[in-house]
Amino acid sequence: MLIKKRIAVLMGGPSSEHDVSLSSGKTVAKFLDRRKYEVFPVIIDRRGRWGTEAHELKELVDLAFIAMHGEYGEDGTIQMILEEAGLPYTGSGPASSALGMNKILSERVFKTAGLNTPESISIQHLGDLKNLRIDLDWPVVVKPADKGSSVGVAVVRNPDELYPALEQAFAFSRNIMIQEFIKGRELTCGVIDDGLENSRALAPTEIAPKTSDFFDYDAKYVPGASEETTPARLPIDFIQLIQKTALAAHRAIGASGFSRTDMILSPYGKLYILEVNTIPGMTPTSLLPQGAWASGLNFPEFLDNIIQAAFRKHGISD
Repeated sequence: MLIKKRIAVLMGGPSSEHDVSLSSGKTVAKFLDRRKYEVFPVIIDRRGRWGTEAHELKELVDLAFIAMHGEYGEDGTIQMILEEAGLPYTGSGPASSALGMNKILSERVFKTAGLNTPESISIQHLGDLKNLRIDLDWPVVVKPADKGSSVGVAVVRNPDELYPALEQAFAFSRNIMIQEFIKGRELTCGVIDDGLENSRALAPTEIAPKTSDFFDYDAKYVPGASEETTPARLPIDFIQLIQKTALAAHRAIGASGFSRTDMILSPYGKLYILEVNTIPGMTPTSLLPQGAWASGLNFPEFLDNIIQAAFRKHGISD
């Protein structure tokens, strides 16, 4: 008789993406294969309070499935809490998670790996603007350097719009990027691995926002605000370039289990990395599961791949 593994699905948390995380977590809990897993949903509230503390969960479950986005869930914090409690978990470790979340640091890593990124400068205080020299053409992109879901992001078309955009971004973070705006085709590509050395890129998706100039918060979460095409309708050489770049980004930050890399393909055929998401959205209509589906994995199989990778990484037998 098959002994089911006990899986705690962690969701919520003190993050600007709390509600998105609840959607991911509830969907993961719903679609996990009940023939193989006993599921324990765990909601962490906006103050960071757990219904069942990590050290208590250690006695109840075999593995934590992290379905948390943004700060606390995706920046290495929850991973450190689980490691201190001795509870294995899905996805990347603390260092890789923190690196993926910090766009300033990950940009340096990507450049070192020979990958293309838009030119950018960083700013830590509005007062820095007085002495700031922006050697970038307009428009530029202003974004918090350590948030997800495009919160606080704005396309700034002239110097008069810069200060209000920075004020908005500083409402979400103390670390801001002013980045070259690349006009082109927005793309994303997922990667999954086996928790060891073997990884593969999934079918990439092209995203065409209908209500904004870029893939902002509303374009991501308002139904019908974007057209998403998986696999992207591109020549095979571009598909292979996108997949190769996603694999390189995954490996560059030391990601584990899964990731999703956001990119832009310029009209001149140059591919730029924007960021790597170590815990992207986890509903069947989210971009990473779409890529998995187009690559031959339905949603329960995709979730199973993530869990099995975590078992291998943490040395847990089936």
